[in-house]
Amino acid sequence: MVNDVVVVGAGPVGLLLAAELRLVGVDVTVIERAAARSPHSKALTLHPRSLEVLAMRGLAGPFIREGVPMPTGHYGGLPVRLDFSVLDTRFPYTLVLPQLRTEQLLEERLRELGGEIRWEHRALRVRQDADGAEVDVAGPDGTYTLRAAWVVGCDGAGSTVRSSAGIDFPGTRATTTGFLGDVVLDAPPSAPSVDNEHGGFLVVPLADGHHRIAGTTGESLAIPADQPLTFDELRGYVRQVAGTDFGMRAPRWLSRFGNASRQAARYRDGRILLAGDAAHMHMPMGGQGLNVGLQDAFNLAWKLAAVCQGRVPEGLLDTYHAERHPVGAALLENTQAQTMLGATYTADARALRSVFGRLLAVHPAVNRQFAGELSALDVAYRPAAGEEAGAAGRGGGGHSLVGTRAPDLGLDGAPEPSLYPLLTDGRFVLLHLGPGGDAGRGTADGPGAAEACAAAEACAAAEAMAGSPDRIRVVTARPTTTHDGWAGRSTVLVRPDGHVAWDAAPSST
Repeated sequence: MVNDVVVVGAGPVGLLLAAELRLVGVDVTVIERAAARSPHSKALTLHPRSLEVLAMRGLAGPFIREGVPMPTGHYGGLPVRLDFSVLDTRFPYTLVLPQLRTEQLLEERLRELGGEIRWEHRALRVRQDADGAEVDVAGPDGTYTLRAAWVVGCDGAGSTVRSSAGIDFPGTRATTTGFLGDVVLDAPPSAPSVDNEHGGFLVVPLADGHHRIAGTTGESLAIPADQPLTFDELRGYVRQVAGTDFGMRAPRWLSRFGNASRQAARYRDGRILLAGDAAHMHMPMGGQGLNVGLQDAFNLAWKLAAVCQGRVPEGLLDTYHAERHPVGAALLENTQAQTMLGATYTADARALRSVFGRLLAVHPAVNRQFAGELSALDVAYRPAAGEEAGAAGRGGGGHSLVGTRAPDLGLDGAPEPSLYPLLTDGRFVLLHLGPGGDAGRGTADGPGAAEACAAAEACAAAEAMAGSPDRIRVVTARPTTTHDGWAGRSTVLVRPDGHVAWDAAPSST
């Protein structure tokens, strides 16, 4: 049997990608080399944009109910926190939820959509030709070959898919090592971080009563990341910085991590694509890795589905690299900057921390800028050269929204109270907006959508991008919330991943 897509790796990135493909009827096989999920969670946080991604598919509820919201984030472990509460989102916080639970919830979603995971099936090598790709797999019953139109490597920093494709993974090796431990603290500190000339660490409360401690000290920096961390070492590092171990006991998981920073030279090579850690690795500063990976998957899935179903030319997949590679590069840059701030203990570095902390404390705009970057709410995809002129209508002049993130715009007269619930089936949404709305016209879905369009240009843009009129949902409504750049917009086409694909310029009235 020939699959539409083989996804290698059943972590959060592979799971979301596979679920998104199944949502629109694409056949997908997921293989995972592990025999079962690890009980230990490398990642702990879901940032605002990831929660928006989940909300666009009606999935955010269970995550929010189980997670612990924190209205602030950190930059380089500085004691001055980033304020997420001022961000323009319905989720102005970081959600603390262990990666294990995130994976379990995403797996439930995949299974509801008819998908399955082949556990203990390891990709040995991948090869491709003009018509598809093959994955040699070692499973419990021996080796076999899967053939698919497309293969996506979501198999981590040591990606077999990436190496088989011969995709370069340039960057820097690890020079700094940190530590982490999930432990019980009988007397946890009142502040979320502790730092001084000896080192620094973060303390994150978990829902089950444990705390995650993660940080660095001058002593820990040079120890290889693959050297096991002992409980006595962890306790010693904490005491060295804080003068106490806060009643630390009952360690559940101890580990080290390094600051190696690498990014795949290209996210697509013919029939092979990369997402998540297979495409980028970095120091886990700011809890961004899992989130950027989820957003990789969300960007790729609707494009890959459209190509698989023959609705659009396969050149659309080149926009995946064009849009997401710069995001990965920015991720490496900010985590490297945070490492310099948060894991260097010279007098010069301490002075830099002090100055940077004052900037965050005294200048709200600076704080907001870094909060927007870490939360991924500020991610915008620039149109390729030559596309800008056709990206927006020219009716009234003004700045185009194309490529920017669409907020969860409140709507009156629509079948849902806001934009994101209109995206749950993974279609494009063509919004006709006006000060009074037009309840009489209501909404139109599917093949008859063209008749409901207020502007022929909007319809042409929508059908060209979606590849089929039945992949467009047309909604006429009055906006009930205000957002920067959205005032006066008459027609906006929103992609399945919640970014603006086309807009008519604001009216001059």
